[in-house]
Amino acid sequence: MSKNKKRIKIEINGIVQGVGFRPFIHALAHKYKITGFVSNTSQGVVIEAEGMQKALDDFLSYINHKPPSLVVLTQITNQSIPLQHDKTFTIRASALPSKTATLISPDISICNDCLQELFDPNNRRYLYPFINCTNCGPRYTIIDNIPYDRPYTSMRHFAMCITCQSEYDDPHNRRFHAQPNCCHDCGPQVTLYSRDRAELAIRNDAVDNTIRLLQTGHIVAIKGLGGFHLVVDAANEVAVKNLRLRKKREEKPLAVMVRDLESAKSICALTQEEESILSTPQCPIFLADKRQEDPLAPSIAPGCDQFGVMLPYTPLHHLLFQGACSALVMTSGNISEEPICTGNEEAFEQLVDIADFYLVHNRDIYLRNDDSIVMRLAGDSRLIRRARGYAPTPLFIQNRGPAVLGVGALLKNTICLLKDDKAYLSQHIGDLENLAAYGFFQKTIAHLKRIFAVEPDLIVHDLHPGYLSTRWAQDQKDIPLLGVQHHHAHLAACLAENRVSGPVIGLMMDGTGYGSDSTIWGGEILIGDFQTFERCGSFEPMPLPGGDAAIREPWRTALAYLYETFGYNLPHLPFLADHDINPILEMLSKDINSPKTSSCGRLFDAVAAMSGGKQVIRYEAQAAIEFMQTAGEVDGEPFSFEIIEQNSFFQLPIRPIVRSVVEALLAGQSPTIISQRFHRTLIDILTTAALHARARSGLRTVALSGGVFQNRLLFKGLLHSLAKDGFTVLTHSLVPTNDGCISLGQAMIGRYTMNG
Repeated sequence: MSKNKKRIKIEINGIVQGVGFRPFIHALAHKYKITGFVSNTSQGVVIEAEGMQKALDDFLSYINHKPPSLVVLTQITNQSIPLQHDKTFTIRASALPSKTATLISPDISICNDCLQELFDPNNRRYLYPFINCTNCGPRYTIIDNIPYDRPYTSMRHFAMCITCQSEYDDPHNRRFHAQPNCCHDCGPQVTLYSRDRAELAIRNDAVDNTIRLLQTGHIVAIKGLGGFHLVVDAANEVAVKNLRLRKKREEKPLAVMVRDLESAKSICALTQEEESILSTPQCPIFLADKRQEDPLAPSIAPGCDQFGVMLPYTPLHHLLFQGACSALVMTSGNISEEPICTGNEEAFEQLVDIADFYLVHNRDIYLRNDDSIVMRLAGDSRLIRRARGYAPTPLFIQNRGPAVLGVGALLKNTICLLKDDKAYLSQHIGDLENLAAYGFFQKTIAHLKRIFAVEPDLIVHDLHPGYLSTRWAQDQKDIPLLGVQHHHAHLAACLAENRVSGPVIGLMMDGTGYGSDSTIWGGEILIGDFQTFERCGSFEPMPLPGGDAAIREPWRTALAYLYETFGYNLPHLPFLADHDINPILEMLSKDINSPKTSSCGRLFDAVAAMSGGKQVIRYEAQAAIEFMQTAGEVDGEPFSFEIIEQNSFFQLPIRPIVRSVVEALLAGQSPTIISQRFHRTLIDILTTAALHARARSGLRTVALSGGVFQNRLLFKGLLHSLAKDGFTVLTHSLVPTNDGCISLGQAMIGRYTMNG
């Protein structure tokens, strides 16, 4: 019989560690009467399988076509090797780290099996806040190195008890080789502290007391999976206002976690597709339309027609909903504009003026990871913030080549590491505007380089000389650098995600980006690919009096656009009476601190402000967001616009639009009608611009990228309009359309530059 046996060595790359893959292989080998072994390596998983040819064929086919749900297979190779005549199939200890190539699983929400055990009084893990198995629980945030084994995670500090160890060693157990495996007796524990660090309760008592504190209106800082949340009862208006006051977060919407899907449906109007997004193992914050009446505090999302809602994704979250609260505000545990806290001591120090109490635990978070944000738009799920549940799952790209590091933009920073045919996009890092964020940025780069064993052959940065990411790149020694224009990076990111090499027409619409001519761009029509681009058109540059001050105070932008259009003969619009306009007019007339920009985002701000919308914003794009909501739909005649050809360049003038808007306002048209007509204008003018670019280039594919395309009305309307005119349209869904995609585009341009 042994003459008919064969032995093969199978090497598998992908997300195969920490997702129950070895137990799956062990059970499968038993099913097909195969002997040998499986082991984690720094490259993925290696299997030596010995058995009859038919059994080996079926074994391989099953692995390829029916792997566990969390497994992502990217490469499987096999070769014949000599027989070893094993008697059993075993799981061997993992090989020591060498040149790393395997993929790391994101953090995964609690599975249904663990959830049932959590609330089963007869289960030994009843009410244990850290219950997990091979199918769920922490991954990326507790990994310091790979292979993904306990000694390389923050669970190395917790020795398993005899019972947990027996589960871990039993190939037939759901917790077989589950690295975070633990229980009440041997695992992490929660502790409740007062603001002055007095220990108040531990274990289950700590959870019960926290529930009571939330019900009585207190703010509790709670340590989660990727960092701290600041938590209050979402139905308690006084508590929510208190949280806003202490955190200095006046109006930006707060995320809400609800007990279950039924609770989500009570506050949001959800389609079946949207319910499915909420219920995925990633458990993102999902932007969902508010119901007309809901029981939540009005201060959660003032002036906004959507809630950012998510379901519980850790055992501790589910335990917190044993009380009367069916919805909890769960906002990032940080001082405004700084990264979320991850360490207990860090939280005690930084959140002391915000939190009344602290519910902490003693399992370290190695890498902070904020909640991801998703919206459903034009038939697809689209990531607005890519973090927990998604990072560091790679994007698969079309080419191979040198290792390249893209270090991203100033706002919504991410970093991207290219290795082979994979783009490892980091979790959302945030705005690089302070030392804490810069430290997080540096730590993330070091962590990704370590766990994927990559030293980049090229570092790619933004052209803006003042960005901290640019300065970091320029401080690196002995590594070649490449500066890439912001909107070219947007274009390249869209091409990479869609696995298209170009060239294409690019409509790149955002707030600001440093242009290759050292001016501020933001409303660009490009023709390009990964290697080169041509700026064939843009919105007319207009001044920003005070620079960044005009971004924070859209009335300044509105005044500037009016001045550029009418001079000192300003129309009598009501908003002007609320401001001291003379100093701004003097700045404009003397061209003092009034840089010009072609930004589409600033055009939105200007029209919103002159229509009576937000004059001063409290969070990014607030004026444009509320202006969009005012419209409700795209309707009415567009405002006047034109396109001016200038040799090889065409311009989209702002002045005709402003004149037409002013005429409508003076005629008494409501802000709703103005917004509807303005959105129609943008759809029509951008479609016309794409047609001009097509006539010039012959290209029929358009890529859309930039934060402006988070505008639901503009995005859907433009998709329809472009398709109607025969364009193929490329958009973002796997990575954010905002500046969160910039590092991907940078890295791709760098790769193509090096490949020649």
